[in-house]
Amino acid sequence: MITSADNTQLKLIRKLRRKRGRDESGLFVAEGEDLVEAAAAGGWDPEVLLVAGEDVEPELLDRVSSLGSGSRVVGVYRQRWADAGGELSLYLHGVGDPGNVGTAIRSAHALCDGPVVLGPGCADPFSPKAVRAAMGSLFARPPARAEWGELRGFRLALHGRAEAALSDLATQVKPPVVLCVGAEREGLPEELVQTADAVARIPLRDGGPESLNVAMAATVGLYELGNRMPADG
Repeated sequence: MITSADNTQLKLIRKLRRKRGRDESGLFVAEGEDLVEAAAAGGWDPEVLLVAGEDVEPELLDRVSSLGSGSRVVGVYRQRWADAGGELSLYLHGVGDPGNVGTAIRSAHALCDGPVVLGPGCADPFSPKAVRAAMGSLFARPPARAEWGELRGFRLALHGRAEAALSDLATQVKPPVVLCVGAEREGLPEELVQTADAVARIPLRDGGPESLNVAMAATVGLYELGNRMPADG
């Protein structure tokens, strides 16, 4: 039973709350029974696993938790990165909010066979907020990394001022397709929009908001493509 805040495992968990610590070690933290169970189901073995009241005094685990209410169980895992690919995948460029990155990972796991591909300027998918937002999907479908020019497949960019509606274009493209979504405020850089294979928008109702949250736009886009896109061949 760990009874000291100076324990090396607790120090490691504190270190992994910062990006620098995650980058240096290649590790990350998952908090809570649901996430630890998802990791086990995905075949991820923990480097460290602490259960409050069994391995560590509960108040000490609370102190290193990134959750306001603390956690009953905390696991430390080694980061994994997938290869880009699949019939349908999602590319994020400059998406800086870790909650949006984690939600996009969850949506991609639910709606397509390829991973989320992270381009420049995206938040760390292994940050505590991103791991929580992914709700276990990070363990089932780890993200990939790639530059714009490295993407393989038909690059379909979402852009609010595009002439074509995504629902129309979705019936015309053939896999592999990469749905491309840009930063929360700016969207995709113009040079990427100009070099995409097609550009489409998600029509919004009159009187509604001007745009969707980036993770929600990605979710709608993946749903449209997954249901309307013709099968390969």
